[in-house]
Amino acid sequence: MMRISANLGFLFREHGLPDAIRAAKATGFDAVECHWPYEEDPAAIRAALAETGLAMLGLNTIRGHREGEVGLSALPGREADARAAIDQAIGYAQEIGCRNVHVMAGITDDAAAFDTFVGNLAHAARRAEEAGVDLLIEPLNRRDTPGYVLAHTDLAMTLIEAVGSDRLRIMFDCYHMQIMQGDLVSTIRALLPHIGHIQFAAVPDRTEPDAGEVDYGWLLPAIRDLGYEGWFGAEYRPERGDFAWLETFKARGI
Repeated sequence: MMRISANLGFLFREHGLPDAIRAAKATGFDAVECHWPYEEDPAAIRAALAETGLAMLGLNTIRGHREGEVGLSALPGREADARAAIDQAIGYAQEIGCRNVHVMAGITDDAAAFDTFVGNLAHAARRAEEAGVDLLIEPLNRRDTPGYVLAHTDLAMTLIEAVGSDRLRIMFDCYHMQIMQGDLVSTIRALLPHIGHIQFAAVPDRTEPDAGEVDYGWLLPAIRDLGYEGWFGAEYRPERGDFAWLETFKARGI
């Protein structure tokens, strides 16, 4: 059976994060992940995780300090801000027992973006090694996030090779990658040793994953059959307000 995580950046938003964790457990999710939890008391999050027995799989570095920013780590001239955000995220992850930190790249067309991102990821890798957490980078589709530096898995692999750290892996979001690349099974097969987490949502609307052009009832077991042993993160914007898709997946043994 698949292990499915609730992304609390989108789900159970009517609750504060500790109660969202409890709601995810009551709904039948196997783990949780979040976006930007920094306003929450880490002790309250730890308590909710301990109470429910759920793992916190990931959190993001901050978007930035300026309107429209979507990460800092590939922005030339913003290295101090980027590294402060990385240190904040890794420190917070340690406090709550979170396994992964997603290092957000940002939006820029500066030719120095790649080298900047590599330098900041190298800093992140050193800090992650000290802290005992892992790092994720996530290609985002440019329909939703125009100008985002990292939009393709080829670039993600080039970054991983340039940094050269076992702590750094890809967060493969099937929603983003169906839009940007398609051919999901073949792509995941080729990248599998470098994938740290997989997410999913309906395409093209990013709603409940039992609709749209991707059949997750078939795809998630197919990914598991490739040898993927991690969680699948449900990162979608709820439209119906129910979790019938999760009940169906579990009833089918997915």
